[in-house]
Amino acid sequence: MILALTIKDVSKSAGVSIASVSRYINKTGNVSSQTAKKIELAIEELKFRPNIIGRSLRTGKSKLIGVMLPSLSNPVFSDAMTGIQQLAREYGYTILITNTEYDSSYEESAIEALLSNGVDGLILTVSCEQDNIFLKKLDKEKVPYVLLYNNTLNPNRSIVSIDNAKASEDVAKAFLDLGHTRFGMISISQNLSDRAILRQQAFVKYLKKRGFNNTKLIEIDSTEANIEEELKSIYSKANPPTALFCSNDAIALNVISLLKRINIQVPNNVSVIGFDGIKIGELIEPTLSTVVQPSIDMGKEAFKQLLSLIIDNSTPQTILLPYKLKMAGTTSTPPKNQ
Repeated sequence: MILALTIKDVSKSAGVSIASVSRYINKTGNVSSQTAKKIELAIEELKFRPNIIGRSLRTGKSKLIGVMLPSLSNPVFSDAMTGIQQLAREYGYTILITNTEYDSSYEESAIEALLSNGVDGLILTVSCEQDNIFLKKLDKEKVPYVLLYNNTLNPNRSIVSIDNAKASEDVAKAFLDLGHTRFGMISISQNLSDRAILRQQAFVKYLKKRGFNNTKLIEIDSTEANIEEELKSIYSKANPPTALFCSNDAIALNVISLLKRINIQVPNNVSVIGFDGIKIGELIEPTLSTVVQPSIDMGKEAFKQLLSLIIDNSTPQTILLPYKLKMAGTTSTPPKNQ
């Protein structure tokens, strides 16, 4: 069986980047004459014929968008994907999607795979934006991309997110307003999510500013991590946290289930607030208190931004959409014997 060639094969043969081959074929950016000649020779030698060539020749674009997300099992990301797909259909684009399952080591090969299919641009949620070597490579190659959910201080990168720090401060304030004085936070490992870093830093910093310096921090490598023994240890000791902030709703739902197993009642013994606003949080009893992200709208906004970068070569923007702290059934005043 003869395997179909891809622009990754052309890239290797020509000794240039995948992004350069993609830009040359799709006419989406400048390629030096020297690089163009290398690509032309490689295409001729390999007898390469991209399956999108007809459309590309007519429009100068492939009408393909690549999307990389950390997970599709977490509803917050599938909601964003819904928003992206709604506008993609409206504008006649096809979406190619991959997910990394929170494996940062897979991000580079996942993005290269999308580029090898000739996408016009990318919507990405990376593990950590800061000092990300591959993002720097995309910047250098002038590949159009938008970061979704990540936060950045780099004005040359397009981003759609919420103010994670401010939202986490609001969570701390809400716990304090209820009368809590002992706090904990359970979050995904910081090397897997820069959103978790921001949320933890802001939560702890605000509590310290208000005079509370002993927030119990637990980091886990998976939203489904079984930390039953760790929770049992914490809640078997004197003065355990009566307020737990979880860096996403999936963690919060798991923690509530584990607390129930060790006879710690939510919210009677401990209050829990999540982050994301996934629908299942409204279906459990008690209903989940959470920071609601407008994920479908965030997906739509990311697509709009990317389209603007592709078509108009527009200036990158940072767009922070409004969030809502929804206090529901998993939060209450602390137990009287605290």
